[in-house]
Amino acid sequence: MIKVCIKSLNTPPFIVILALVTLASGCALHTSQLTEPVIDVPAIYSQTVTDNTLPEAGKWWEYFDDAQLNALVEAGLRNNLDIQQAAERIEQARSLLTITGSSRYPALTISGSGGRARQSTTAGAFTQDTYSLSAAASFEIDLWQKIRSRTDAAFYDVQAAEENIKALYISIAAQIADLYYLASEQLSQLDLTDQTITSFKDTLDRVERRYREGLVPAIDVYQSRQNLASARAQRPLFESQLAVAVNALSVLTGRFPDKEIGHHITSLQENLSLPQGLPSELLLNRPDLQAALFRLRASDERIGAAIADRFPSFNLIGTYGGSSSELHSILDSPNIFWNLLLQAAQPLFDAGRRKAEVERTKSVFRENLAAYHKTVLTAFQEVEDALVKIASSEERVTMLKETVAASDSALRLALNRYMQGLTDYLPVLTEQLRNATVKSNILSVRRQLVSGRIELARALGGEWAQAAYKINFGEKDL
Repeated sequence: MIKVCIKSLNTPPFIVILALVTLASGCALHTSQLTEPVIDVPAIYSQTVTDNTLPEAGKWWEYFDDAQLNALVEAGLRNNLDIQQAAERIEQARSLLTITGSSRYPALTISGSGGRARQSTTAGAFTQDTYSLSAAASFEIDLWQKIRSRTDAAFYDVQAAEENIKALYISIAAQIADLYYLASEQLSQLDLTDQTITSFKDTLDRVERRYREGLVPAIDVYQSRQNLASARAQRPLFESQLAVAVNALSVLTGRFPDKEIGHHITSLQENLSLPQGLPSELLLNRPDLQAALFRLRASDERIGAAIADRFPSFNLIGTYGGSSSELHSILDSPNIFWNLLLQAAQPLFDAGRRKAEVERTKSVFRENLAAYHKTVLTAFQEVEDALVKIASSEERVTMLKETVAASDSALRLALNRYMQGLTDYLPVLTEQLRNATVKSNILSVRRQLVSGRIELARALGGEWAQAAYKINFGEKDL
């Protein structure tokens, strides 16, 4: 370590200090490896986009026109514990930014002491009071922009944390909506099961009546009872799936499992669609892409800080103070002292630690660059997957509607022919099971269609997350 007293230099000290501060503003050692745009994205999707497919960037769930769903989503965005944890991570990042940025300013400390001592001399013992007061200031001249790079990196960390919580808003809203319609489907399945049980019970009554009249064999009665028992056995399955969905909704909205939520869920509606929105530039509304980009920028700044750490550091250190036997005259006494130093330090040998740190930060940058590219590709994949699922579900719903109509007709015909004694019970048994199955399938596919639209809304992000964040946590100046 090299210490140089300013007074020993031939050049006036304040001119030296001024020259160093001037140099500090333009000695960047690292050229950013980040260029815009980081990655080019396609202008259109490969999957054909039809009407009512792409949701707008607003609160898409409100288009379903379900007050209970709206209330659950708003409660989730307000009370979800994952969101609250993310908010605290933002506060931690902001505190780290303040800690890192404080190195760009002088540090000032004041210290004082006071005491009384008794000493013995040849002239006799005497008691003396001693008081001292001093101030010390230090300032690191950011000649190579090391501190600035670290501060900028911390700033980008804050930005990434804020984008992460916006992404969490979008994810929580989608999870709540998806679970809501899963529960809605289970309610519809329960209604369908009850209708099926009623229908099978009515058929059993008819078969038993014909058996008592000696028109049909006992096997018809047993088969009809088997159908009824199978239908009843489905009910506990749907009840348990409904309870699991309601419990998950409760936790997502920040409460203990609450059965009351299930009492307000409506049965699955037939036509649940979202309005048509914009093409692929909606990906710019995805906060996770922005967060990945901010992390990339932070890692780029840390390369500059690591490089600068290999060069000399310069610190200005100054002290001023005084001492006196009387407290009120400390700064008026002749025992005033002061000093002003310029301290320079150049690393000479560290066994390759600083060089390895530079290589490490460069590797972190390349890792984050690959992560950003993957995030973009994954975003497009999620959109494309959702579009495929929507198109497939729409096609299946159309086909299943035709199947249901045909199955209803076949069941009526089989039952009429059986009651007229033209056929045995097997066609009725077959058509009853097939009819119940296809009606259950169409409910599942309708829910999958809604789930695909919700998945697409989540994949496209949304500007509404910014507003939701401001409402819940405010917007602080950085």
